[in-house]
Amino acid sequence: MTSMTGRHKKVPLPRPPWLRVSVPGDGSLQRVGKLMDRGGLHTVCQEAHCPNIFECWKMGTATFLILGEVCTRKCGFCAVSKGIPSPVDPDEPEELAKAADRLSLKHVVITSVDRDDLVDGGAGQFALTIEALRRILPDATTEVLVPDFRPDPVLGLDIVLAAKPTIFSHNVETVRRLYPAARPGSNYDHSISLLRSAASKIGGSRVKSSLILGLGEAREEVLETIRDLHDAGVRRMNLGQYLAPSDHHIPVKRYWSPEEFTDLGQFAREVGFEKVESAPLVRSSYHASV
Repeated sequence: MTSMTGRHKKVPLPRPPWLRVSVPGDGSLQRVGKLMDRGGLHTVCQEAHCPNIFECWKMGTATFLILGEVCTRKCGFCAVSKGIPSPVDPDEPEELAKAADRLSLKHVVITSVDRDDLVDGGAGQFALTIEALRRILPDATTEVLVPDFRPDPVLGLDIVLAAKPTIFSHNVETVRRLYPAARPGSNYDHSISLLRSAASKIGGSRVKSSLILGLGEAREEVLETIRDLHDAGVRRMNLGQYLAPSDHHIPVKRYWSPEEFTDLGQFAREVGFEKVESAPLVRSSYHASV
C-alpha cells in the first residue's frame, strides 16, 4: 500500500481473536469512573487502556495512578502522557484512600508516572498513600508498582519499604536488548538491581515484576530475563502481550499465542517463581490480590 507521498505505509498486524475483550453492560465502569472523577483521581486502568479493567474492578481490585498523569520519560510503548508534570498534590493520599473505601476495595495497587523532577522520585507520596489506606481502609492489602527512583534508588526504596506495602513491584517491561528503543532514560541492570535490593530487604515472596511481549524480543531473551529476575530474588511474575496504544507508539512486532504464554509461565514456575500469571491479556496488576 503506497501513500500519496510515495512512502510505504506500515500496515499493523491484524489482532488475533484471543485478544478480544467483552464489555459488561452492568454500568460498573461508569460507576467507578464517577468515583474517580469525584476525587480528581486517575487509575492506570484508564490511562494505560488496560484490557482487564472490567474484570479487575468487579473483583475489588483497582490500580491508582498517583503523582499526576504526566510522565517525565517517553517510553515508546506507554499510553500515559509525557511532558512537564504538575506539582505534588498533598491531598492525593487522603482522597485516594477515601475512594478505595467507597469502592470497598480488597486490594489496592498504587503506581505512578516517572517523576525524575523529584528528589525522591515520588517515593514519599507512595508512603503517604499507604499510610492513608492503612488508616481509612485497614483490611485492604496494598501493592506498590514503583518507577526506578533514579537518580537515588536507595533513598526511594527505603522510603517506600518503610511504609510496609504488602507487595512491592517494579516492572522490567522488556528484555535487555530492547531497552534503548523501548525505555529511553531507563536501564535494565538498574531495574534488576532495584528488585534485588527489595527482595533482600523484605523477601522475594513479596516482590514482583512484569514483562510485555511483542516488542521484537526473541524467546531465548525472554527466558534469560526470567532467569535474571529469579536470580535477583523476585518470586512473583506476570507476562502479557503488548498492544500498541496508538499509531504513534512502537508497533506490535509479533502476537505471542496463548500456548506460548502457557509454556513461558510453566518455565517460570520450574525456575522457581511462586506466583505466575502468563497469558495474552495479563498486565502487571492482573489478579494482583495476595
